[in-house]
Amino acid sequence: MTQPSKLRRQIAHQAARMLYDRQESEYYHAKMKAARRVQRGWVKEADLPTNAEIRDEVQSMARMFEGDNRLDHLLTMRLEALRMMKVLQRFRPKIVGSVLTGHVRKGSDIDLHVFTDSMSAVTATLEAEGIRYDVQRKHVNKPGAEGIYTHIHIREEYPLELTVRATKEASIVSKSSITGKPQERMSIAEFEQFLAETYDEIEYAEGLAAVENQVDRFLQYEALLLPLENVKQSPKWHPEGDALYHSLQVFDLARDHLPYDEEFLLAALLHDVGKGIDPHDHVQAGLEALGDEITQRTHWLIAHHMEASLVVDGTIGARAKRRLKESEDYEELILLARCDREGRKVGVETSELEEAIDYLRQLSYECDAW
Repeated sequence: MTQPSKLRRQIAHQAARMLYDRQESEYYHAKMKAARRVQRGWVKEADLPTNAEIRDEVQSMARMFEGDNRLDHLLTMRLEALRMMKVLQRFRPKIVGSVLTGHVRKGSDIDLHVFTDSMSAVTATLEAEGIRYDVQRKHVNKPGAEGIYTHIHIREEYPLELTVRATKEASIVSKSSITGKPQERMSIAEFEQFLAETYDEIEYAEGLAAVENQVDRFLQYEALLLPLENVKQSPKWHPEGDALYHSLQVFDLARDHLPYDEEFLLAALLHDVGKGIDPHDHVQAGLEALGDEITQRTHWLIAHHMEASLVVDGTIGARAKRRLKESEDYEELILLARCDREGRKVGVETSELEEAIDYLRQLSYECDAW
């Protein structure tokens, strides 16, 4: 029979692994599943690790697999949280969770509580700022926290989760599910003071300026792609219809081949954006519009996708083909051309534009590829 102390550590490790790998999102469920997996039967309450023990194990994994990199974006995440709190100021927002405490890891989101009796007032505020969101109502059934909770998920460079609570709950401090003590939380004023005391003045000022001046490149991509829905193409070469439908077909095909190559997938989705600007020279028009919002590799793939089509056809000159083959990205360029050729089918079901953008945004965040 496994000794209790060892059993407790084993359960904590298994639960932490589930949380770290995103197999589970709740400590309670991870703990109970881990207990069943380790013990294969009933486990005494005394042998179950606390949430704090599991959190410490998760942090050990983060240090092991991510090193100090896990803290590289902590200041930026905190400043992004402050920016969103100011957007939602009328709802008396409080920051809670790992971004406040510093227990971040790869995939951590920003957790805010907002207080209102009108859910639509919050969503209207987000919409007025051009912020995309999803609403989730989640039924929680665990000791001490039963009920239905409303969350608003915001997908930006650093994902945010807003928990919407009633106005009367603003003064109520809940117990932390991890420590069992009153939950750490801060208002805008408290958080600003905390940041000013925690960080060097210059580092804080530069970080704040960067967050306030940042441009969401994914929204720029979307803005360039949306007009393609009205770009009708020659039925001879594009029987599928408009240029946006074609671009989404190409993106889906590219994702089937190289699902984790953000630069390649961006080239697949954006290769025809110039058709909404100058259909007579859509490649150059698209590249000028994208500017510095794409990498050199994505730029090269888009710039040469028409020549690659000639390679696939076998009609390109030998010298031009040799020049293309000198690039280490030649194989991906030919794959892009093949996806471009295949993405011209009538009636094929594709991803929605928002789904494609969200996939790329999440890929960029998880892989830190930008």
